[in-house]
Amino acid sequence: MTEVAVTSARDVAAYILGRQGPMTAMKLQKLVYYSQAWHLVWEQRALFADRIEAWANGPVVRALYRMHRGRFTLAGPADVGGPPAGLTDAETSTIDAVLGAYGDESAHRLSELTHREDPWRQARERAGLSERERGDAVITTDAMFTYYGLTRVDAEVV
Repeated sequence: MTEVAVTSARDVAAYILGRQGPMTAMKLQKLVYYSQAWHLVWEQRALFADRIEAWANGPVVRALYRMHRGRFTLAGPADVGGPPAGLTDAETSTIDAVLGAYGDESAHRLSELTHREDPWRQARERAGLSERERGDAVITTDAMFTYYGLTRVDAEVV
């Protein structure tokens, strides 16, 4: 996992909005997170370099959050700065698989899922944060790769 990602979380979010249409900002954040997680496992490299933080409602990419702050629903790619730039076939394949597995879930359900998984829980524990306490503990790509790599079943999203 030493190869540097050139795609940004914004590009991933724009692609997701283009494929799925309007959704809540919270749901978008969780889909971006799962895209990163599964890309780490399947391609053994990060999908994007932006850091993911373990916020009270689940994983959040702060750089993406700054683009949609104060908005509950996002209508399309324009709401995160325009269409995605330069995604590879492998990257879109990962995102499409994540959308197939998680895309019909509600924002609340996706948040609940992340709260049960080690990367979010361990980041919060390392920072000494309770479940609902505000904080910006980082969820590392190593933690994501290890956890989701162990839960992988025949390279399918579980």
